[in-house]
Amino acid sequence: MIELTKLPFEKNALEPFISTQTIEYHYGKHHTGYVNKLNELIKGCKFDEMSLSSIIRDSDGAIFNNAAQVFNHSFYWSSLSPTKTKPSKKLNEKIIYDFGSLDKLKEEFIKAGVTLFGSGWVWLCREPKGMLVLKQTSNADTPLASNLLPLFVCDVWEHAYYLDYKNLRQKYLEEFWEHINWNFASEAYEKTDTHVFIGIEACNDIHDPFCQVLDELQNQDRVTS
Repeated sequence: MIELTKLPFEKNALEPFISTQTIEYHYGKHHTGYVNKLNELIKGCKFDEMSLSSIIRDSDGAIFNNAAQVFNHSFYWSSLSPTKTKPSKKLNEKIIYDFGSLDKLKEEFIKAGVTLFGSGWVWLCREPKGMLVLKQTSNADTPLASNLLPLFVCDVWEHAYYLDYKNLRQKYLEEFWEHINWNFASEAYEKTDTHVFIGIEACNDIHDPFCQVLDELQNQDRVTS
């Protein structure tokens, strides 16, 4: 059974960037709905005893879509901070090396979010050989399916911002940038800061550095859906 991850902040903590109403709708309806639907779909089958990352890796169709959305949303909440943060020295140096500057990364991030057609996600990821890249994924797709290590993600489905920004996606993206949880992103980066990290495997695999990050995300205080 997959459980609903508890929000890492109070529902009103992100105002006015994201309203309490949006959080209640987004977390309370959408995220919760994916958890409930996933548990309904996997009940009594082989996926029922598997970790979320294993389900994502081994499934397709409706089970994959709901499992990936559960992970994507959990990662999105962890990517947000009510207070201003900044990348660690090590991550900032890597951003400068791969993008030229933090401002350049911001520019490319906003462009990626604005140009993503339809619903989806914009991720800062680390490739298996170490390079940082921005990745657009559509609908329920997730970097876990591509052996990429996500550091932060922005949800650009309309339900993430429409109540607060209407059709002004770029404004939402600009505000998101000011609320990135760089502490979380830096921790994810530094825990896997090797020359080559091993591709995504099932959680609890000691040879998979990303599992350390995913396990911490999964083992936060939870609320049963």
